[in-house]
Amino acid sequence: MALKGKTAVITGSNSGIGLGIAEELARAGADVVLNSFTDRDEDHALAERIGKEHRVKARYIKADMSKGDECRALIEKAGACDILVNNAGIQHVCPIDEFPTAKWDAIIAINLTSAFHTTAAALPVMRKAGWGRVINISSAHGLTASPFKGAYVAAKHGIVGFTKVTALETAEEPITANAICPGYVLTPLVEAQIPDTMKKYGMDRDEVIRKVMLERQPSKEFATTGQMGGVAVFLCSPAADQITGTTISVDGGWTAL
Repeated sequence: MALKGKTAVITGSNSGIGLGIAEELARAGADVVLNSFTDRDEDHALAERIGKEHRVKARYIKADMSKGDECRALIEKAGACDILVNNAGIQHVCPIDEFPTAKWDAIIAINLTSAFHTTAAALPVMRKAGWGRVINISSAHGLTASPFKGAYVAAKHGIVGFTKVTALETAEEPITANAICPGYVLTPLVEAQIPDTMKKYGMDRDEVIRKVMLERQPSKEFATTGQMGGVAVFLCSPAADQITGTTISVDGGWTAL
């Protein structure tokens, strides 16, 4: 229970990577605050389940990460924030000259600007507590690019830059800031895409995964949400006290190409 007594706020955490990180932080003893833009019974039940399973305090707080005031209010409502994981994100694929302005604005707001608002609200809380960890979920697309993902690539590159600035501004304090850069991660959303992709290409599951979905991931294996959580736990450990302002790629070799 290495993180007992710490509180982690994880944005966009009622499924996928965010949920995997919340689970692992709770397993390590941290109290957790889950978040998304919905306010369903199952959202609160999810937090209750994590709390009981790992014997920690767990809550769900609704906040729309496209709205700066709600981002900041999330930190205020959490009451404590020793660990901030900026994970919320959306995607849209389209050529630049056809990219809808509203989609661009939403992706930049949720994937990038929300991290500014939550971090700005969390740093004074961390300073008062005398310890803090900012963990931003970027992407392999924060270090390289793909066509038709202009807004996503711009936002994820922005997250890497913002992480570096946060690290420099807190370098002489017991606060670190780092970015995790996943490649393809097997989330429920990705899993749901596999059957349609099999039909489209006339391939079996293994072929679709290796030849289509993981074409750019040399390991030809998905990363897991648990692995993302494991990296987050490591970044909160004493072993990572001098790791700040950097990126950690969990991409099966994607960015080594």
